[in-house]
Amino acid sequence: MSDAHISGAGLSARNLVCERGGRTLFSSLSFDVAPGDALILRGPNGSGKTSLLRLLAGLLPAADGEILWRGAPVQRDREAWRGALRFLAHDNAVKPTLTVEQNLVFWTKLYDNAPGDAVSRGLTAVGLERLADLPAVMLSAGQRRRLALARLAACPGEVWLLDEPTVTLDADSVARLSVMVADHRGNGGMVIAATHDAFDAPEAGHLDLGNAG
Repeated sequence: MSDAHISGAGLSARNLVCERGGRTLFSSLSFDVAPGDALILRGPNGSGKTSLLRLLAGLLPAADGEILWRGAPVQRDREAWRGALRFLAHDNAVKPTLTVEQNLVFWTKLYDNAPGDAVSRGLTAVGLERLADLPAVMLSAGQRRRLALARLAACPGEVWLLDEPTVTLDADSVARLSVMVADHRGNGGMVIAATHDAFDAPEAGHLDLGNAG
C-alpha cells in the first residue's frame, strides 16, 4: 500500500435519483465520504446498491442530482475522477489465458503512476505470490476474487467502489481484505462497499438504500 497520504475534500452526492427500466430505485440521495472514511451500502436485492456504485463510476447516468469530487462536479474533470476510482464489480475481469502475475501486470499498466513494486505488493496482499506463474484458468472462484482484489493493493487510487467484495472468499481472505481496507483508509483513501456480509471496517458509515426511495 502506498505511503502517500491522500489529502483534500472527498466525495459527495447531492440529491441523486436513479431510474432503471422506468422504476425509481432511489431519490433525493445525499451523502459525504471524507478522506479516511468508509460507507457501507445495505438494502435488499433490487434496492439499487450496484446501480449506485455504477452511477458513481460513471457507468450509469443519474436521472437527477450531482456527484462532487473535491468540492467540484465530476463533469468538470471526468479524467481526474476516473483516475481516482478503483471499481471492483461482480465480474472479476480475470483473463483466463494469462498467468496470475500477467493479469496483474496488465492492470498496473493501465495506471501511469503504478509503483515499480505494484505487482509484488498486490500478490502479497492477497496471498497469491506462490501462484504467480499459474494460468488464471486454473484458479478457484475464491482465488479469482483475490486476484481481482490484488489490483486494489497494487494501484490503490483514492476511492474504492466495491460490489460484494467478500463473495466466494474464505475467512482468511476476508481478513486480508479488512487489512487492505484499513491500510487504504489510513492513507486517506475512501471506500464505498455494497455488501450483504460483514467485514471489518471500523467506524464506517452505513446507508440503507431500502429506505432511500
